[in-house]
Amino acid sequence: MLIDHLNRQRLERDAQGLTRLRRVAESPCAPRQVVSQCGHPARELLVFGSNDYLGFANHPALIQALAEGAQQFGAGSGASHLISGHSRAHAMLEGDLATRLETSIPNAQALYFCTGFLANVALLTALGDASATIFADKLNHASLIDGALLARAPMQRYAHRNLSVLASRLEHCATSIKLIVTDAVFSMDGDLADLPALLELAERFDAWLIVDDAHGFGVLGTEGRGSLSHFGLRSERLIYMGTLGKAAGVGGAFVAAHPTIIDWLVQSARSYIYTTAAPPAVAHALRESLRLIGSAEGDRRRAQLQQRINQLREGLAELIATHPALGWRLAESSTAIQPLIVGSNEAALALMAVLDEQDLWVPAIRPPTVPVGTARLRITLSAVHSAKDVQRLVDGLALAARELS
Repeated sequence: MLIDHLNRQRLERDAQGLTRLRRVAESPCAPRQVVSQCGHPARELLVFGSNDYLGFANHPALIQALAEGAQQFGAGSGASHLISGHSRAHAMLEGDLATRLETSIPNAQALYFCTGFLANVALLTALGDASATIFADKLNHASLIDGALLARAPMQRYAHRNLSVLASRLEHCATSIKLIVTDAVFSMDGDLADLPALLELAERFDAWLIVDDAHGFGVLGTEGRGSLSHFGLRSERLIYMGTLGKAAGVGGAFVAAHPTIIDWLVQSARSYIYTTAAPPAVAHALRESLRLIGSAEGDRRRAQLQQRINQLREGLAELIATHPALGWRLAESSTAIQPLIVGSNEAALALMAVLDEQDLWVPAIRPPTVPVGTARLRITLSAVHSAKDVQRLVDGLALAARELS
């Protein structure tokens, strides 16, 4: 019965254009990657789907640091952090992260997690008890949604960036603890939350602001310190989650917050307590990544990334104006995430297929990841994309526009 049930559901997904397929990368993460897929030979593709915004995933210094970490600390941690898996590498990384966030969160401490999903589940389940209410933007990442659903606190979702509705709900909230939860850079639209206004609401209504900066850390702010730095924010009411597998180029995530909050996570967060610690070598490599992010090289790469963003937006704006009948729309984003919204699932898959024929890999994103009717190509840029790479994508989209008109 189970197999029949799953097969029926799979056929329904196929009919709706919602089937997900995996490709296998045969070479390191980079703008050009050798990729294979079931039934097809491996080939080199120009990739616009990675979150490696600074091009650090294959950086020689990080490869060397990872190897050094393995030589010093071995291949694995052997246990959870609270048993015997918390190494000197983990402790030093947490100290480095706390120092970077102290400019935004007074007396900040940091806690390292294996993944961002685990970090968000930890935050919301540990803080969202029966004394709390969670207020969440409707376009928050799935990890924030799932964390809130697992929490004992009720969740109230507000329309994307609709702060007047949020203010009204905060004003009428009866619980003693209020948690405002938001992405900083929204992963499918690339737009930024109005963090200054959200913090003002937190201060006015005695709430706390939980910020998921997965796509801002390393890219935005002074020396890549993230979205809080980008907006010049500083408050004890901020609880910050950053990921380390995107701009940082390695893996894992962290929470930075008031020392009491970090201690409570250590004491009560099940997705921290009951998970084997990440290999210490990864933490060792991340310390080198933080150094690179804050260096002159990091500044140079952030400037290069901004150049590519501007180039792409100018090229796509002209293309969309030339082919209005297609109904394509470029999202209002100033970040490395540049979604080209095309509408139906079928249209997104057809556009992706035409690009694939040109050896361009741009992933099509469909519901339930995005709302019905807003299927899109999620174009992501890296500092190590060249101007020629971006022009090739624009030219490929222009060819697709002519074919699909």
